Amino acid sequence: MLNNSLPLYKQIANKLKNDILNSGLEHGDAIPPESKLVKMYEVSRVTIRQALKILIDEGLLYSVQGSGTYISHDKIQHNIFRLQGFTEEMGALDNTPSNEIIEFKLMLPPSDVKEILTLSEDKQVYYIKRLRLADKEPLILEESYLPVELFPDLSVEVMKKSKYDYIEKKGHVIDKRYGELVPILPNEELKQIFNLNEHQPLLFLKAFATFQDGLTFEYSNVYYHPNKYAFKFISTKG
Repeated sequence: MLNNSLPLYKQIANKLKNDILNSGLEHGDAIPPESKLVKMYEVSRVTIRQALKILIDEGLLYSVQGSGTYISHDKIQHNIFRLQGFTEEMGALDNTPSNEIIEFKLMLPPSDVKEILTLSEDKQVYYIKRLRLADKEPLILEESYLPVELFPDLSVEVMKKSKYDYIEKKGHVIDKRYGELVPILPNEELKQIFNLNEHQPLLFLKAFATFQDGLTFEYSNVYYHPNKYAFKFISTKG
């Protein structure tokens, strides 16, 4: 039943939410396209889009450009004290991980990255920006810097798979990750990728990782979808 005290798009959002919850649809299932929803609820396309935006902002739905709108996964409970790759984490949750490479290039690192990686003036790094997805749902935007000298055969195909698996197969032992996790407001790129509004903060991780011998092999900027990730930890009273 619609509540006439609410704006029409909010009434439709509530009705659509109830219909979805009662439909038996599961995570990753598509909901009907906008054209069909317009006919089902007898409202304009603008009203449907406003209603869908509410449910996307709530985290019930997510949109894939050029594909459709889908039922979201539950929030991923990420353990910040466990160092594991995205592929490993998604596999443990029975999700299918994938990576979309947005940018892959050789460059001289920014001064702060050069200092963290302890590189000399002429040493280049790979800069890789990739969107990390589970069951085709965008969850993380990651920017990584890795020394060319350590990984001369790194490629786009490698980065479409598991970066840590590639590194470990080269005989390296990954030991620790040091990071700082802070809330930020999304820029235009992040708002578009994650389908966010400007008032939705997200968590941003600045981190570097080391091998067992203490060598720093990676620096990363990581942006987490605010509706898809929750961070968990255990504190003890000492």
